[in-house]
Amino acid sequence: MTRRPPGRPKDGAVNDMELRSGEQSSPPSAGRGAGGRPSLTNRRIVVTRPAEQAGKLAREIEARGGSAVRFPVLAIFDAADPGPLQAAAERIDGFDIAVFVSPNAAEKALSVITARHPWPARVVAAAMGETSVRAIARFGVTHIVTPDGGRFDSEALLQRPEFAAEAIRDKRVAIFRGDSGRELLGETLEARGAQVERIPCYRRGRPDIDAAPLRDLLGMRAIDALTVTSSEGLRNLAAMVGVAGEAALKAAPLFVAHQRIAEEARQMGFAEAVITAPGDDGLLAGLEAYFGAMETDR
Repeated sequence: MTRRPPGRPKDGAVNDMELRSGEQSSPPSAGRGAGGRPSLTNRRIVVTRPAEQAGKLAREIEARGGSAVRFPVLAIFDAADPGPLQAAAERIDGFDIAVFVSPNAAEKALSVITARHPWPARVVAAAMGETSVRAIARFGVTHIVTPDGGRFDSEALLQRPEFAAEAIRDKRVAIFRGDSGRELLGETLEARGAQVERIPCYRRGRPDIDAAPLRDLLGMRAIDALTVTSSEGLRNLAAMVGVAGEAALKAAPLFVAHQRIAEEARQMGFAEAVITAPGDDGLLAGLEAYFGAMETDR
C-alpha cells in the first residue's frame, strides 16, 4: 500500500513521483519471504555507502538471497587542515558534550583523540544514528546520547532533554563533522546559549570509479533497487551515472532513510522513492517489505 509520508503534497503536486513509506511495514520473519525463500532472492540491489562502510548492508542483502552491487558514491578523506582536530583532541576534557554527526566523524575524530588519551568519562558523546553509535562504542565510549522516537537527524537530537535551552545554556559543545554540512544543530544550540565549536575532521569527495558496469546493468533493467543514505550521495550517483544512464537510473526504485533525501529525489525526477526507517536495518526492512508485497500480489 502506498502511504503519504508526513508533509507530502497532495496528489498532483509531486511531479508524478511516488513516495512510499516502508517504515511501518513488518518484514518477513528471519529474512524469509513467501514460500520460505530468502526474502531478497534474485534481487540485485545497489549499495552506495562509502567502500569502508558498505560491508554490513551488502552482507545482509546477500544473506537474504540477493546480490549486492557495491557502488560507493562518497569517498572519505582526512581533513585538509588537521590542526583543528588535533587541537580539540588535546583539550577534549574541556567540553561538556561532543556530537559526532556521522560514522566518518566518529572514526576520524576518535582515532585521533584516543591515540592521545582515553575518552574522558565526564564528556557526554552524542550521535544521530545506530551506525554512528557503533563507531563511537568501538573506541570504548559508553555514555552515548541518541534521539528518541525512531527519527535520527539533527531535529530529533535537539529534542533530547540534554539539549533543551535550560540544560545546554553555557555548556561547551564540540561538533565533529565534515568540511561542510547542515548548520541547524550548531546554530540552534548557540541560540539556546551553548558555546559551540565546529571541528572538521574529514572531507567528502566523489569517488573516481568506472560507472560503465552499473550503466550497463541499469540499461538491461537488471537493477531491482538502489539504496542511498544522503542527499550528497544521491547527487553524486546521478552525476557518476551521467546523462547516458539517467533515464534508467531514475526509473529504478530508490530506497532512502529520510524524507529530505526523498524530496531531493523528487526534484531530480526519480520515479519512486521508498522511505525506510534509518540505518542498515531500516533499509533492509524496507527492501523486504517492498519485495515481499510484490511476491504476495503475484
